[in-house]
Amino acid sequence: MISYVLSFQEIDKTMISMVGGKGANLGELSNVEGILVPDGFCVTTEAYKRITGNNQELNGLLDELSKLRVEDRSGRKRKSLLLLDQATREKVIEVSKKIRMVIERIYISKDIAEEIEIFLTKFGEKDAYAVRSSATAEDLPTASFAGQQDTYLNIKGKDEILKHISKCWASLFTERAVTYRLQNGFDHRKVQLSVVVQKMVFPEVSGILFTADPVTSNRKVLSIDASFGLGEALVSGLVNADNYKVRNGKVIDKKISTKKMAIYALKNGGTKQQEIELKMQNMQALTDEQILSLTDMGRSIEEHFGTPQDIEWCLAHDTFYIVQSRPITTLYPIPEANDKENHVYLSVGHQQMMTDPLKPLGMSLMELISFGHRFKAGGRLFVDVAQMLASPDSRKMLLNNMGQHDEPRQQKNVIK
Repeated sequence: MISYVLSFQEIDKTMISMVGGKGANLGELSNVEGILVPDGFCVTTEAYKRITGNNQELNGLLDELSKLRVEDRSGRKRKSLLLLDQATREKVIEVSKKIRMVIERIYISKDIAEEIEIFLTKFGEKDAYAVRSSATAEDLPTASFAGQQDTYLNIKGKDEILKHISKCWASLFTERAVTYRLQNGFDHRKVQLSVVVQKMVFPEVSGILFTADPVTSNRKVLSIDASFGLGEALVSGLVNADNYKVRNGKVIDKKISTKKMAIYALKNGGTKQQEIELKMQNMQALTDEQILSLTDMGRSIEEHFGTPQDIEWCLAHDTFYIVQSRPITTLYPIPEANDKENHVYLSVGHQQMMTDPLKPLGMSLMELISFGHRFKAGGRLFVDVAQMLASPDSRKMLLNNMGQHDEPRQQKNVIK
């Protein structure tokens, strides 16, 4: 039997094809002990396919979109929207807008609407909800696609929720989402959309927790951004957030920003920007105790998923709620080790002045001609020198040899 609606408790991380990356991660999080996730459900990709699959006008527009290419005269893929030629950019804008209008006009069939209503009645039909897009090409280990589709906050009433579900489906074809897929080689027809409908939390503070420092890539340091009100103010860049760094259960650095604006929920639905009281603008958004409590939750989530996480959280009535968790895709990968020992890796390529990643053929060749065991990560080969560093004599020899490979130091000596 085809499922058009699933509660978070029925979902796990293997169900990306049905509920997208965001929905799969929320379902997985809901089953992690000690982690509070606001109740909710997902309108599955089966509903999206049922609604859009046989629409001839939509299929014709998708054909037009599939003919567009992000290339320059030399045939190389372009890297950003700014480099799209004017004609292609205008075509993306034109066709995307038409597709969104078509999808928003499509009637949600009675059986799907009834399933949605059953879940709304279960969780509270009069309550406010966040209605969020969850694409099947989103929150993946290799590409986050974060922010490419739309989110609607504080939506009340069955009719409004159904209307915003349609808006989320349509947001699969915003100009930015279409361009992003073009640049990353994703087929528009193969990316499906689920919609997350989640009970609203009205937080005093919200923000983002990275279980590895996104600036330095240090996996032992957690980084927290925090500001007052809903997290949309931080995500949209409306406010400069506080930033806290934590290592080994201690707050090692704090940057308290002046937070002049926040986004809050309106009583009858929707949100508004509001100026923060002057006396609160320079207050620390989280206490040190709250910071450490949040970092413990972050480490639990990271351990569950087995990889560093980018976590969206909110604090309401002194209780932390997790509203999203996704892999951090910008960290440089580390070589795999099947033990818990300390390892120090040196890049073989950098020692040979080969700083670019290797192609698969080059990688195979280097492995064949290299002595000793080599570790692979990020298209490069590494050697583990932890044992050499453990001995004073071999450590001295290694550090002396490393001086021969230190290009900046050589350049400095030449200048002198």
